[in-house]
Amino acid sequence: MSDKSNQADFNKLKTEPDGSFKRLDASGVQFEPEKDRYHLYVSYACPWATRALIVRKLKGLEDLIPATVVSPRLDPNGWPFASVDPFPGAEVDPLYNYEHIKDFYLSIAPDYSGRFTVPLLWDKKAKTIVNNESSEIIRMFNTAFNHLLPKEYAEIDLYPDSLKSKIDELNEWIYPNINNGVYRAGFAGSQEAYTTAVNQLFEALDKVEAILAGDKKYIVGDQLTECDVRLWVRFDPAYVGHFKCNIRDIRSGYPNINKWMKNLYWNNAAFKDSTNFEHIKTHYYTAHAGVHPAKIVPAGPIPLIEPL
Repeated sequence: MSDKSNQADFNKLKTEPDGSFKRLDASGVQFEPEKDRYHLYVSYACPWATRALIVRKLKGLEDLIPATVVSPRLDPNGWPFASVDPFPGAEVDPLYNYEHIKDFYLSIAPDYSGRFTVPLLWDKKAKTIVNNESSEIIRMFNTAFNHLLPKEYAEIDLYPDSLKSKIDELNEWIYPNINNGVYRAGFAGSQEAYTTAVNQLFEALDKVEAILAGDKKYIVGDQLTECDVRLWVRFDPAYVGHFKCNIRDIRSGYPNINKWMKNLYWNNAAFKDSTNFEHIKTHYYTAHAGVHPAKIVPAGPIPLIEPL
């Protein structure tokens, strides 16, 4: 069997010659919305998968699209199910009793050369991957199943026409500088690449802090949108220490972002129930041996998220 570890091991991620980390492109295919045709595979530790979980709950899709959570502890084969690593909160694959997420990719493409990532939306009827790109999955969840949902969920629109241009404008710099910026800093292979990434990260956080000034509850307009879901951060428990993103933390350095985050977490079950800090910390501090070889999970911060 060919060596697939370069597709599963974060420590074998490709970098650019200057040491910068570049996220690889994902793929997707078309599908027809039906009840219980699809299954969502996620990790609480993965910020991209967390997006899909949040929107799934916001849109009331739990009964239409079941979800299964993998262990946060990567092994040489990637994301394992509880049958391999029974970490608290992890689950066994209910469809095929697969041991790892990679088994889905290889079941349809034995020569697949991309990364074995989550979230993964699986089509049970066609026995294939619908999509593994979180930004596309949340757009699907936002509208594709509306005709199957009760009115109160169908009317929720996280990407309304009136705000699309503003959401797209924000996504253009939030993704590279914040969402992926923490990884660009954490996986940088040179001091120069790290310094560039971490400075761009905090410049972008400064911009978000200014946007949220004046007691604003949401990033765009006066309603919850895709921007809030995409920006949802787990900064202090993971990125400050592990990825050396320590110019400031959120709780003491960004009062507006901190308040925005606390409001979402404590007042909206979709955010709270989709955020498992033990999975997050365990994953980051044990999966990236090149960044944190001792694999010691820190005790703090305490509390993991501050009360309102």
